[in-house]
Amino acid sequence: MVSSPRIQTTTVGSYPLPDWLAALPSEQTLVDATRVVIDTQEKAGIDLVCDGELYRFDVNHPETNGMIEYFVRAMQGVVSEISFADWVSFKGQPGVEFRRRPPGVVVAPISSGSLDLPRACARAKALASRPLKFTLTGPHMLSKTLLKVDEANLPGAPDEWEWAAEAINRVLRAIPTTPAVHLCFGNYGGQTIQKGGWAQLMRYLNALAVDHIVLENAHRPAEELEVFKELRPEIGLGLGVVDIKQTVIETADTIARSIERADRILGSGRVKFVHPDCGFWMLKRSIAD
Repeated sequence: MVSSPRIQTTTVGSYPLPDWLAALPSEQTLVDATRVVIDTQEKAGIDLVCDGELYRFDVNHPETNGMIEYFVRAMQGVVSEISFADWVSFKGQPGVEFRRRPPGVVVAPISSGSLDLPRACARAKALASRPLKFTLTGPHMLSKTLLKVDEANLPGAPDEWEWAAEAINRVLRAIPTTPAVHLCFGNYGGQTIQKGGWAQLMRYLNALAVDHIVLENAHRPAEELEVFKELRPEIGLGLGVVDIKQTVIETADTIARSIERADRILGSGRVKFVHPDCGFWMLKRSIAD
């Protein structure tokens, strides 16, 4: 019997969109594209594969890969008709420069509406022969972009960690399998969106009801790794070892050195997963592959 490796490989979620899906979107081309993305990861030997988040593909919202619109468009209590006054109000908020328009306006108590995540997950699971990870956008990011406060996600607003942790823990505790959380400092056009560092977010990370976290590390200062000595030992550390904000492809040796350095600083066995810093969707397929 072959045992699992001490450190497993995974992807964060998104993958470059096949051109033919964008050209001829349909249920069948979506299934075909998802099959290609999963097969690419499996042939590369990835332990925990993802569907590339193609399930939320929306040709009308390429700048955010559907990571917001797919969810809020289906939810009850949210309208997508944006008035000029709404747009002006949204445009005046700091931290939303990556958005041209707000994704929606909350007009009533929110419920799931027609959002059907189990169907999207089942479609991908049927195509995978390895363990599958299914991803969804968290409540902090959805609420911040909908309600037009001041930031798009938590690393840019670490002082909001208490309500952000309470909100996402409601989601995590409902997951019947293995819950994990990804955080990064933004990736829009290869640019970092959020300022700050991981030290400001340790209280949030330690409050998570989670098996492991999936973090941006390769693009961050090397000395920042020290702060994860404060991470609760029950939480597995997912170490970002591929910098997706550049187009230079790391060698296997470069990635190995990053893992060994984390082992030296944090102790052998602390790192549970290695992965890219963030999703691959803004890169060319040749680079991601």
